[in-house]
Amino acid sequence: MTTGTPTLESVLTCPHCGHARHETMPTDACQFFYECEQCKALLRPKAGDCCVFCSYGSVKCPPVQMLRGCSSCST
Repeated sequence: MTTGTPTLESVLTCPHCGHARHETMPTDACQFFYECEQCKALLRPKAGDCCVFCSYGSVKCPPVQMLRGCSSCST
């Protein structure tokens, strides 16, 4: 984790089918839902995570990277 410039690119991997896709993370909000383009499963954050990137991404969301927690929730 860093307090500098956050990484905005992450690879989301579907826990149902294993499909991976390179995505750009939003900087102004958490992404609570994500539909897998292959199996069409609707992904939601795991308990304790603020967004799908924190649960299924190769990189945590920008607010978590910046050590300030998510602006859209109480984490």
